[in-house]
Amino acid sequence: MEDLNIYLQPTEFFDFNKKTVSRKAHEITNGLTTDKKKAIALFYWVRNEIKYNMLTYVPNVPANFRASVTLRRKNGFCISKSILLSSFARAIGIPARIHLVDLINHLISQKVIDFMGTNVMYVHGYSEFYLNGKWIKLTPSFDPKTAIKGKFLPMVEFDGEHDAVFPKLDNNGNQFGEYITDRGVHADLPLQEIDEIFEEKYPSYALYKKGFNPNQINEKTLTYKK
Repeated sequence: MEDLNIYLQPTEFFDFNKKTVSRKAHEITNGLTTDKKKAIALFYWVRNEIKYNMLTYVPNVPANFRASVTLRRKNGFCISKSILLSSFARAIGIPARIHLVDLINHLISQKVIDFMGTNVMYVHGYSEFYLNGKWIKLTPSFDPKTAIKGKFLPMVEFDGEHDAVFPKLDNNGNQFGEYITDRGVHADLPLQEIDEIFEEKYPSYALYKKGFNPNQINEKTLTYKK
């Protein structure tokens, strides 16, 4: 039988030992009586209240990945939002982890593709909760405003029982989410590994690490400003 205890512990990135994180998790789930209801409440809070910002996905800045930082900033990207969601779950006793994959979002703009140098979003991440004897996948990435702006519809919805990840097709029947590589599940984030993958796969990131300052993307769909 799988040892779930490792998915209930605070870590460097799942830092629900910080009072701000644990307090918010209990605040969101206050008065709810089942893990299913609590999980649904946590998912929608992170999906809706933490705005999406792809520009904070910078692997050589560890703070960008910590749950407490994402909560304070109120914006993040796929992995940081998922770490916050899983940290909330751990704070209230639901085993949770992060699952890393490579993803093609077929609806992203050409500007984003040009910025990345590829249409593949390497090392995308989503949460997994252990509920009712099984692991359930949860993608809280796009808040409503981002989803509407980018036409990333339908939005990911969660019923507390089934996987909630990007659908294969959008509302118009066009290709949407395509998961192409499974990079495994993790009790804490393997950030050094992600940094190495980014340096290999994204030319602009490799230049950035060498001291060059790549052109910033002017794309309001996947970036957040107050």
